[in-house]
Amino acid sequence: MLQIKNLSKQYAGLNVLRTVTLDLSAGETFGLIGLNGAGKTTIIKCVLDLQRADHGTITIADIPSLNELARKQLVYMPEKFVPPDYMNGWDYLAYINRAHTQPPLNKTDLKFKAHSLYDELELDIKSLQKSVRHYSKGMLQKLGLIGCMLSGKPLFILDEPMSGLDPKARVLFRAVIQRLKNEGKTILLCTHILNDIEALCDRVGILHQGQLLFSGTPQECCDQYSGSNLEQAFLNCLQQ
Repeated sequence: MLQIKNLSKQYAGLNVLRTVTLDLSAGETFGLIGLNGAGKTTIIKCVLDLQRADHGTITIADIPSLNELARKQLVYMPEKFVPPDYMNGWDYLAYINRAHTQPPLNKTDLKFKAHSLYDELELDIKSLQKSVRHYSKGMLQKLGLIGCMLSGKPLFILDEPMSGLDPKARVLFRAVIQRLKNEGKTILLCTHILNDIEALCDRVGILHQGQLLFSGTPQECCDQYSGSNLEQAFLNCLQQ
């Protein structure tokens, strides 16, 4: 579903990415972890064609990423999801439905789907009519994830989707991501919350100073770097 081969990028002579190679199979959940500045955001920007790599290639569902058709296969949720403040929740979901759902749902089916997803994430249905400028951080994150699910795309790229959420909201988010995984969606998950990676991901990649130091299952990471959990294995990997 997603293949990145020998990706390299420099900023002002600094190597931000150094021949990074990784691939995600259809239906796989892959966790990309690393310290701030490791290069995770640069990889995402290159996949989205918001930035061009200096060297290397990216293909999405066997389509070169520079082809507009490639990005029709994916949906992206940024760490700071902020929809246009003139919209309410319903406006945003109706826009996603028109722009991305194939075929678009009729108004009755869209309303049923929206209510179902709102219930799943324990959002107040009344907030559909509320301006998003009055949404809390948690409400915005939930709305963003609902929009991703409505799009029907096979590849999800989620950048810190649980950032700033309270413990209950994080549990709900994890349950939804697990459901997407069970439905066969391909998910690239970037987060600093390593217990979420350990619980949700089939494989994990450790990115450090632009290099991919490890790629494998969370258990393989723990075994290779003598960690009792992924967090300890990650720290041991960086120290080595």
